[in-house]
Amino acid sequence: MREIVLDTETTGFDPESGDRIVEIGAVELLNHLPTGQVFHVYVNPQRDMPAEAFAVHGLSAEFLADKPVFAEVAADFLAFAGDARLVIHNAAFDMKFLNAELRWAGHREIAVARAVDSLDMARRRFPGANNTLDALCRRFGIDNSAREKHGALLDSELLAEVYLELVGGRQPGLVLTVGGRGAGETVATVYTPPPRPRPLPPRITPEERAAHAAFVAELGEAALWSRPG
Repeated sequence: MREIVLDTETTGFDPESGDRIVEIGAVELLNHLPTGQVFHVYVNPQRDMPAEAFAVHGLSAEFLADKPVFAEVAADFLAFAGDARLVIHNAAFDMKFLNAELRWAGHREIAVARAVDSLDMARRRFPGANNTLDALCRRFGIDNSAREKHGALLDSELLAEVYLELVGGRQPGLVLTVGGRGAGETVATVYTPPPRPRPLPPRITPEERAAHAAFVAELGEAALWSRPG
């Protein structure tokens, strides 16, 4: 199963009010394991950078001025994403921006159903807790010391680790939801090897078996081997 863990940085909160994407970072997972394939691009928003947004991600209008506009990177992004499931923290926010940018660039929008919201997963598993990316990194012991500001690629890499923990660690197939438990509770299964299709051949020879029987006979009826099971 192929999944893309994704994050974006933007100029604000609402694309319909003129806010734009300024960075996209994405990490590929195959069967819940990172492949090392990533997608990362800075995007020229063709507008100013509000001070509030700059304080979050540190990307200035000057830095982004010579970067490609979204329409120039849209095809590469769509090719990387393919038809994979998208794992996003607070998916509604990023999907709103991605689909607005895709629509403006003349591309088909991405079905919202393709997105898995890791924030929703965390809230179900830790109801009432702080479930920001930083808080989840602390909870799972993931090193986020390099995260001085938000950055789409770094955040997607951290989210990939968080997501693997949310689905049961790097061996999610060993963790199954048990009926009757609360939502999100899991229990580890116990591995039981299947029976052999054919019994192993005996390791003792007929001569050794006969010698053992003769030895037991010499011990008499009091011998341990002569007692009923």
